[in-house]
Amino acid sequence: MGIKLIVVCGLALLMTLPVFFVTGLVEDRTKRAADVVREISGYSGGQQTFLGPTVVIPFKIPAQQYDNAPRHDTYLVFPSQASGVLKTVTEERRRSLFKVPVFQADMKFDAAFDLNGVPAMDLHSDLDWNRAEIVVGVSDARGAVADATLTADGKSTALVPSGAAPDLIVGGDQNGRIKLTLLGAPIDAIAKPNAKFNVQCSMRFSGAQRVAVLSYGKTTRLSAQGDWPSPGFDGGFLPIRRTINRSGFTAEWFVPFIARGVRAEGPMESFAGLQATELGTSFIEVADPYQSVSRSIKYVLLFLGLVFLSYFVFEAVTGRRVHPAQYVLVGIAQVIFYLLLLSFAERIGFDWGFLLAGAATVALLSTNAGWVFSSRLYGLRALCTFSALYLLIYCLLRMEDYALLVGAIASFLAVAVAMYLTRRIDWYGSLAESPAKADPMAPTEAR
Repeated sequence: MGIKLIVVCGLALLMTLPVFFVTGLVEDRTKRAADVVREISGYSGGQQTFLGPTVVIPFKIPAQQYDNAPRHDTYLVFPSQASGVLKTVTEERRRSLFKVPVFQADMKFDAAFDLNGVPAMDLHSDLDWNRAEIVVGVSDARGAVADATLTADGKSTALVPSGAAPDLIVGGDQNGRIKLTLLGAPIDAIAKPNAKFNVQCSMRFSGAQRVAVLSYGKTTRLSAQGDWPSPGFDGGFLPIRRTINRSGFTAEWFVPFIARGVRAEGPMESFAGLQATELGTSFIEVADPYQSVSRSIKYVLLFLGLVFLSYFVFEAVTGRRVHPAQYVLVGIAQVIFYLLLLSFAERIGFDWGFLLAGAATVALLSTNAGWVFSSRLYGLRALCTFSALYLLIYCLLRMEDYALLVGAIASFLAVAVAMYLTRRIDWYGSLAESPAKADPMAPTEAR
């Protein structure tokens, strides 16, 4: 029996190897889903990031001794006070088994500018106020649903690709870099030295999965409202207030100047850290089936170990020998459980998929226990044991904060029960007592 326990433990470890093939299948399906998401997102504008009204002023740096030609650059001035309202309407677009949340966003931006003291740094040049523009930025202009309009001094102007600065790149490295297409309008009668004025901008864009607004003012306020029931808030700042229910969400952000960490004006290249001021909302699925299946695979050794341990305890208590080949068949059933779980979860979700795959596997293992031990009672005991085991694994997958604690306690208790039930075994040879004495509850056919 001692050697048999070592063999059973070795088989449990060996049966984890086929699960690596299931892991590869999950990764392949995950990659396929990501490809479909990118393809569908590309048609609707993808993840969108917006920049509110900002003044851009071209300037020229005269030629220096070390530079034979003058250089041209753009000076940015952010509003002293900025506020925005974002409203989103979402829908799910499907392709085969995969679905992507697509949104349409209506945005209204207000900006109060104070150009007193501009420029705040010595440029050794003059700003070209005649070519000054008020611009807004968007990460993918292909998502435009309607023309963006800018209202200033009671006049509305349609925004067009900026002539002063066609794009703005924020972010210090390739992974965190955001390229914004700038849309602007020349407001030479308003944007002039020492001027104070207010502008409003209206935009409507489509996108997918995520929408974010950069903190475009020295002090920025943003309120967002949408119909997606499970949003995720991310970026450089979290909302100061938020409400989430089945009908949608509302959120409010407030970013003061000292928290923004970006200067109020300067040359374009000096705003590399602007991407860290994102106020983002992600439209996420409550339960990603591939992520959930991948997490369940991490518990495969616990799965196999407890099932094999249960069979070994039944074997030790009944005195009926179980061949290693039968343990291998039990392990194969466990591996097939993951295939069933993956295929069901893609179609009906992880919870229902786990219920169907788990119920089928528990029924098979319990029936097999009744066959192996020639006892209906042990089949029922196996049904109760394996049902509790699968319920435990499901709870571990849902209790992320307490998964380690619950798993450790459950494993400890399982080993303690196994020690108690096998306390009469002579590990060097046969059972210390007959099976009938070891388990007085065993049925006649099992004895």
